[in-house]
Amino acid sequence: MSGDEDDTEGAAGAGAAVVEVVEYTDPMCPWSWAAEPRLRTLLREAEGFCRHRRVFGVLFDEDEEPAPDPAAETAWYAGYVERITDHAGAPRAARLGWVAASSWPSSLAAAAAEAQGPLVAERVLRRLRESVFVLGEPADTPERVLAAVAGVPGLDESRLRAGLASTTVRERVCRDRAEARRPLPEVIGLRGDGPHPGAAKETEDGGHRYALPTVVFTGPGGRRVVPGWRSADEYRAALAAVSPAPLPPADGVPTAADLLERYRSLTGPELAGAAGGLPAGARRVRTANGDVVLHPQEHSGPAVVAARRSPADD
Repeated sequence: MSGDEDDTEGAAGAGAAVVEVVEYTDPMCPWSWAAEPRLRTLLREAEGFCRHRRVFGVLFDEDEEPAPDPAAETAWYAGYVERITDHAGAPRAARLGWVAASSWPSSLAAAAAEAQGPLVAERVLRRLRESVFVLGEPADTPERVLAAVAGVPGLDESRLRAGLASTTVRERVCRDRAEARRPLPEVIGLRGDGPHPGAAKETEDGGHRYALPTVVFTGPGGRRVVPGWRSADEYRAALAAVSPAPLPPADGVPTAADLLERYRSLTGPELAGAAGGLPAGARRVRTANGDVVLHPQEHSGPAVVAARRSPADD
């Protein structure tokens, strides 16, 4: 439950466990895109007894030198994204137009959207990710950000536009960036199996930054750090370990229709864990690695643009 402190406090008052879940992420990060279905599941299951906070780690910074050969950099990065999405079963764009010049515009937008509630924030973040991984055109300028999020249900677009230019929001993302560069000792020099065990990344100034995504669980039972590419069970185990009492059982298997109503778009891994069929009018958008399914009333955004350019079979 992202940013909804009133609901969390109410749950705590009713005797529920109070656990903080801090997610270090970036809208342009392919591993964060791959992990999104698992984290969505975790946060749904933990609604009412955890406080969720996103920290935007700024994967692509403003002061980085431009690549001497942008075409070669894009080709290399497209191959990198392909390896990640193949491993994770996540969608990817058939063609990546360019490597994001900066994570700042998308991070500012995702942070500003939180003021409009957790559901709107989730939908905005999803649109920003889809700009890269479904459409292949990263939302790396304010203009591209606003185009990507236009028409998000419940979003006050003028308020978001003001947030993009807000000193307060920029200061928040500056704090996020700094926090992501103070990783906990558990991930410094970490070694593990798999393509992305989550060891902290060395930075040019000799410091470190959390690998993205990294999730830190803190509660009465202590602290657990779950970095890199991890299973849903590892997230659940960490949450259970810091909770003072057994976690309540999941409230049934969600239906595809309910998930689509909530999130507006779903990937294959999300549909695999859902019950029932798709609602009438839901549309499949073909990507180079599986489909994205859109709500029947989703008429804007990167996935819709991708569908118009390369219509998929229903």
